[in-house]
Amino acid sequence: MLEFIKKIEAQLKGPLPGIEAQYRMAAVMRYNRIPPPPSAVDAGVLVLFFPKEKNWHLVLIERTSRYENDRHRGQISFPGGRVEPDDPSLEYTALREAKEEVGIDLQKVEVLGKLTELYIPISNFLVHPYVAFTQETPEFSPQPEEVAGILEVPYDHFRQEQNILKMDMTVRENIQLQEVPYFNIYGKVLWGATAMMISELLAVLEQPR
Repeated sequence: MLEFIKKIEAQLKGPLPGIEAQYRMAAVMRYNRIPPPPSAVDAGVLVLFFPKEKNWHLVLIERTSRYENDRHRGQISFPGGRVEPDDPSLEYTALREAKEEVGIDLQKVEVLGKLTELYIPISNFLVHPYVAFTQETPEFSPQPEEVAGILEVPYDHFRQEQNILKMDMTVRENIQLQEVPYFNIYGKVLWGATAMMISELLAVLEQPR
């Protein structure tokens, strides 16, 4: 099984597919790419592979929030969050947030590399995704204030065409998006920035070495 992890690590050291791969799972409105402004808030997320039932899985969370106006409340995402003043690096931010939100043991986690950063205009976050793995199946423990539920999804689930769909979506009272691509996660909708990051991850593993 570790051959798969070694391949990811090797691929992440080369040129990344970047925004073209991300935008395969973007809503149409995002094609007018907005560069991150100086005021953008850096954030780190952890794309964590772990073994379960002889397959590599990814951990995702159903996000809740104590903040009423949180733009990402209710969405499915990777564990992660904004940089804190004491964080020495963005990688540290991603690991710290993952430990806080899903209770992983960081001593058993190894970072493999980084995907392309992604700016999210609606929240003004510039997200830096770090890819990591652990050789043991974690015992996840959700943080109630931030996490409504934890999803353990086989990586191959994202590669299956029947799980990649489109739908019309109302994101705010006066904004309706047409034909938004999303991953169907056992009846739950995974779309937006997280879907775009997964799209690049899939492309990383598809490109020639």
